[in-house]
Amino acid sequence: MEGDDNLAHERNKAEFDVNEMKIVWAGSRQAFEVSNRMSRLVASDPVFDKSNRAVMTRKELFKNTLRKSAHAWKLINELCLSDEESTIFKYFMDQPGFLDLHWRMFVPAIKGQGTEEQKQKWLPLANKMQIIGCYAQTELGHGSNVQGLETTATFNPQTDQFILHSPTQTSSKWWPGGLGKVSTHAVVYARLITNGKDHGVHGFIVQLRNLDDHSPLPGITIGDIGVKFGNGAYNSMDNGFLMFDKFCIPRDQMLMRLSKVTREGKYVPSDVPRQLMYGTMVSVRQTIVSNASVAMARAVCIATRYSAVRRQFGSQNGGVETQVIDYKTQQNRLFPLLASAYAFRFVGEWLKWLYTDVTQRLEASDFATLPEAHACTAGLKSMTTSATSDGIEECRKLCGGHGYLWCSGLPELFAVYVPACTYEGDNVVLQLQVARFLMKTVAQLSSGNAPAGTTAYMGRAKHLLQCRSSIQKAEDWLNPAMVLEAFEARALRMAVSCANNLKKFENQEQGFSELLADLVEAGIAHCQLIVVSKFIAKLERDIKGKGVKNQLKNLCYIYALHLIHKHLGDFLSTNTITPEQASLANNQLRSLYSQLRPNAVALVDAFDYTDHYLGSVLGRYDGNVYPKLFEEALKDPLNDSVVPDGYHEYIRPFIKQDLRSARL
Repeated sequence: MEGDDNLAHERNKAEFDVNEMKIVWAGSRQAFEVSNRMSRLVASDPVFDKSNRAVMTRKELFKNTLRKSAHAWKLINELCLSDEESTIFKYFMDQPGFLDLHWRMFVPAIKGQGTEEQKQKWLPLANKMQIIGCYAQTELGHGSNVQGLETTATFNPQTDQFILHSPTQTSSKWWPGGLGKVSTHAVVYARLITNGKDHGVHGFIVQLRNLDDHSPLPGITIGDIGVKFGNGAYNSMDNGFLMFDKFCIPRDQMLMRLSKVTREGKYVPSDVPRQLMYGTMVSVRQTIVSNASVAMARAVCIATRYSAVRRQFGSQNGGVETQVIDYKTQQNRLFPLLASAYAFRFVGEWLKWLYTDVTQRLEASDFATLPEAHACTAGLKSMTTSATSDGIEECRKLCGGHGYLWCSGLPELFAVYVPACTYEGDNVVLQLQVARFLMKTVAQLSSGNAPAGTTAYMGRAKHLLQCRSSIQKAEDWLNPAMVLEAFEARALRMAVSCANNLKKFENQEQGFSELLADLVEAGIAHCQLIVVSKFIAKLERDIKGKGVKNQLKNLCYIYALHLIHKHLGDFLSTNTITPEQASLANNQLRSLYSQLRPNAVALVDAFDYTDHYLGSVLGRYDGNVYPKLFEEALKDPLNDSVVPDGYHEYIRPFIKQDLRSARL
């Protein structure tokens, strides 16, 4: 077939060892072997088939997800998979379901905020899935503003219980995954009230359903919030609502590692610093950044392979048409997304290291790096998820009309991924947290305190505020020092400009309100600098093979130079570079596209995704696209009959001009 030949020819062009790149993408040979084994284990099991999700009813989809989750848990135990293997196995299932929140939020919340006694009581039950948990924080009226939550937990010293209550409709818990129909328990966040005093939001372990018949306990109203965006997507998940009507729980079900309430009702802060609770948040956001690279890679793999298979225009005298991937407009839209997938992968690796380092410091009561870690994970979560959701949609457009088909894999991938821009912190709100961190750092520059970590560049403020880029020719844009200086100068100047503008306001909070848009852009500039710097560091520190290094170098500078092109206004308005230097950057970018072109298919092959995981006719490894598109079309229930239901009632009267007989 033509598609087979096209992709085989593309793979023969590769100028590097694809297997070596697979190991770089995975992080290590061991990680590659585990990922490869788990992805193929899932792909070979018919229970995990995904091909009919688009035509399932909501109830069928949900029940099928329960079946898959139960089968996955059975296999994990039968095969004695490690925690790492289990996590990867569940990821390749590619099916949002109740397992996600149980393991990613419910269990970590108890580990991080529970006392030793609470962990000994609840974790064995959760680890064996004798109870199934979710994370009930967001309410109908409040999401990002956690301090504005309305659910109350009032201590009653007469009964030694907390009374959980939903005082308003907007206080309904809304959105928690697994809550609607599955979870037996939840970590619920509510305003703690003792002796009439509000102590703010705290966490509580709450049983929701009877463990014998799964019915909601008296005083609890619970259900599913309804159909969401997409065909299958998150409709396989029972995102739920929850209301309490003076529902009582024992006092010892308050998570009491960080603070507790005594039998007499006295509120006692713990000796354990409250900053420890940020550890779980940092962990979750670090995982989200790593997942952004995977989602971007899936979309780019589909678009790249299909761009090599698809031919349009360019034929001479009836000859072969041009591969779409050869058009510069296609490369200009596609290759920066390919570069982004790798860039996000490497910054995700660094964030994993940062989380481990911060965790060790927290356990030693060293909180010095926590503000930076919080800002980094918040900002990078915001930046990478926004870029990835936009990138998936761009890949759909790059596949033309066929990208709109469910079987392309792209519409459902987008529907599954786009909530990441909102959960675990709205992206704009998170970027403002980065901006506040930057403003504090700028304010401390005059005090002599040298910034560290990702803001270390601000310690060279005097130089960066005055320097002019020394770029003189296009090739200079491949000099890592020159590229980093351009990104550092831009980020610092934008941050300093915001700080100076804030000083013009008597009330700083009013200033923040007025300058929100500028502050968000300053946060983004700082985060983009982090990604570029970590990509360059990865190249210089870890990559040895010449062929692989050359391709990653191309990707690194495509990522950096495309950001300069995209945010040219920032670079020019801050006098970081000149218009002539910007023109040289564009010239170098076009050259890099040409160098990347022969290796594009091999670079997406290095992601090592099975056809099962990709779930895309357009992105098939064998390139056999067009016959498979016909196969998928013929599977649709509408094609079960040649003449459609409704013909005699509605279509025939039109044709016969006898609308009086139509059953309207």
